[in-house]
Amino acid sequence: MTTEPGLPDVSLRLLEIFAAMMRCATTVEAAEQLRISQPAVSAGLRQLESQLGLSLFDRTGRRLLPTAEAKSLYEEIRPVFGIMRGFSQRARDMKLGMAGRLKVIATPPLGYSIAPVALRRFLDSRPDVSVAFDVRRLENVKDAVQSGQADIGLAIDHDRQTAVNSDVLQRSHMVALVPRNSALATKPHLTALDLQDQPMIGLEMASNLGLLVRKAYEQVGAAYTPRIEVRYCATATALAAQHLGVTVVDPYSASTHASDALVCKPFLPACEVNAVMYTRRGVPYSGLLHSFMADLRTAFSDCDLLIAEPRGN
Repeated sequence: MTTEPGLPDVSLRLLEIFAAMMRCATTVEAAEQLRISQPAVSAGLRQLESQLGLSLFDRTGRRLLPTAEAKSLYEEIRPVFGIMRGFSQRARDMKLGMAGRLKVIATPPLGYSIAPVALRRFLDSRPDVSVAFDVRRLENVKDAVQSGQADIGLAIDHDRQTAVNSDVLQRSHMVALVPRNSALATKPHLTALDLQDQPMIGLEMASNLGLLVRKAYEQVGAAYTPRIEVRYCATATALAAQHLGVTVVDPYSASTHASDALVCKPFLPACEVNAVMYTRRGVPYSGLLHSFMADLRTAFSDCDLLIAEPRGN
């Protein structure tokens, strides 16, 4: 334990035996506390006295009474065992997902809807945990997880991934948002043909979701001519709430950003979108990550969305 020349080389185990003996009346009791044999306690105390060159206990019958030197040394080392207990507690908490720091990254649809719900549940019972949380575009989310900059990524995606582990948390479908006071709001579902004559707020063509909606329009021969084109579903929803047009977005963005001015309807042809979780390949999950994943799955199971496949006539 010590490194300076001339100082006794005392091991932490010997100090542990000494501290146990200071708290106990007999070597038998100390042995039970440490879960070792009584001879091992006696041998450890003799070794420590030999290394220190001090008599630590006066032997009276079966009892050992600490000397003044022992009492003084015990006060010196008591903080060490407090640190050791804290270390053990911290390690246990980390194993159980109760302490540490988690890095989470998500695309806007999940970053502004399900992820905050899961984070609240996760952090409420873990005062010693901190989280780094970021919202980025899909390619940034994948890169962050693959490079280890994030422990977990959340996104709306439908492509098979090879660079990262990808697990589907929930399957859902795109929805249409239309004004509550419009004739379209009375229909059980809305088709691309229903929407083609309405001012459209569309998602940019370079995005996965934008391409998905365009293909749905083409599938039924409907004209897809957005009057306004945006990058994010959240932006499309905000503009739709200001009566700038109708839009087709993922149900997570719709649930978070929709207002009293809008009605959410199943959209046809059905456009399936998957909420997925990315983790780094070849890296074992920490206890912290396991715990967050469990809360994440619970948040998805509890969410109230239009996730069932819409059925048309």
